[in-house]
Amino acid sequence: MKFEIKDSYVGDVYILFATEDEYIPSDLNTIEDGLAASLTPMIEASRFRGKAGQTFEYTPSGEGPKKVILLGAGKLSDDNAQTLENYGGFAVKSTLMSGYKSIAIKGTGAEEDARILAGARLASYRFDKYMTKLTDDQKPSVETVTLVTSAVEAATKAYGPLEAAVQGTELARDLVHEPPNVLYPASYADRIRELEALGVKVTVLGEKEMTELGMHSLLGVGQGSVRESHMAIMEWNGGGDEAPVAFVGKGVCFDTGGISLKPGPNMQDMKGDMGGSAAVVGAMKSLALRKAKANVVGLVGLVENMPDGNASRPGDIVYTMSGQTVENQNTDAEGRLVLCDVLWYAQETYKPSAIIDLATLTGAIIVSLGHDNAGLFSNDDTLSGQLTAAGLAENEPVWRLPMGSSYDKLLKSQFADMKNIGGPAAGSITAAQFLKRFIKEGTPWAHIDIAGVAWKSVDKAPTDPAWASGFGPRLLDRLIKDNYESA
Repeated sequence: MKFEIKDSYVGDVYILFATEDEYIPSDLNTIEDGLAASLTPMIEASRFRGKAGQTFEYTPSGEGPKKVILLGAGKLSDDNAQTLENYGGFAVKSTLMSGYKSIAIKGTGAEEDARILAGARLASYRFDKYMTKLTDDQKPSVETVTLVTSAVEAATKAYGPLEAAVQGTELARDLVHEPPNVLYPASYADRIRELEALGVKVTVLGEKEMTELGMHSLLGVGQGSVRESHMAIMEWNGGGDEAPVAFVGKGVCFDTGGISLKPGPNMQDMKGDMGGSAAVVGAMKSLALRKAKANVVGLVGLVENMPDGNASRPGDIVYTMSGQTVENQNTDAEGRLVLCDVLWYAQETYKPSAIIDLATLTGAIIVSLGHDNAGLFSNDDTLSGQLTAAGLAENEPVWRLPMGSSYDKLLKSQFADMKNIGGPAAGSITAAQFLKRFIKEGTPWAHIDIAGVAWKSVDKAPTDPAWASGFGPRLLDRLIKDNYESA
């Protein structure tokens, strides 16, 4: 699908922005003189009032568009980025399968119109590559989406970095959607190597190299699988000599729970347990596409957690790369065992100015926050504030939760330095407390638990379709843009 910005109408369908304050837009008169007045009785009778998601359709006579759609956007506020993105998303959703080939969306005449096109692209996403029996009328008909705005130059300039962030989101969605027989540690590493074409330096470590490094915690998670575990490292050097920001992602390509086997129903969803790594890979693509003036390194631990005669057992004790020992009391609390080694490697190798990890780590975070906010845990108020602001700006919100020594004691083991799981209470917090033990003194760190936002069974918004949301790349990209890029 082609996305473009122009200053005049082009397309089979013309979509106009209507708010609750102006639900009969004067722009109707640009299609036909006096059209706004002549349509007023019909609009009033239809009960269209410009509320978010409401539509009013009109078929003009004569030349011009074949159909005109008034699309309700609700109320605009001082921070209307999400409103504009949803407007673009609704525009695409309402026409994608219509049979028309081109649509034009009327903007507001400001730089922020770029958000409309970003929303349109997010809403156009589909993952149907394995569906072989789709008929033509089951496939999208729209080929071109045109944003019509008087602020072409400003909107085009603003759209560039937004498009890069959206492409990172699309990649993250693709990775989470892939079936586990297609996306496993080795094939995932190959997908990551494709970023080299954008200028990202990619290094992939196998089990031999990780054994030499002492990454026995990560390796223990994958030892029940016939597929070799890997760690992929992505370096983007767009800044000066400053230390990089490090992103770390959990990449459990399929999680059966191991010997602590998960229930059978919905286990197929565990192909998405690598959502944290997908966020990191998508973010690295976004940064490279827009040539971010910052140094960033992304690291992902890629494993499968499978039951097997060689799998880790409850009660096993492993040495982590840090030298600390962990009693594995539940093999389904495996994500933290992957992350702890990758976090330590990142600090030892890159001495990052800040480190942020993302993981579909606990079901407990869904109980706490549902599917609207990711859980944020941090040892640094400044970093926490930066992530909160970035999440609000890009509609990938995070909500900070507490940490402290009173929770830390829940990880006490009788036989090792710590165990990998606490009791039934405060599950997300104890997981974060576990990870904190692998953060060096003085290193700003944040852990983002995305188990509730990485995927869901229904559409959450026109820009956020059912299943993989692609959460993370826009959050991380905005974090870098606002706080770590050189002028």
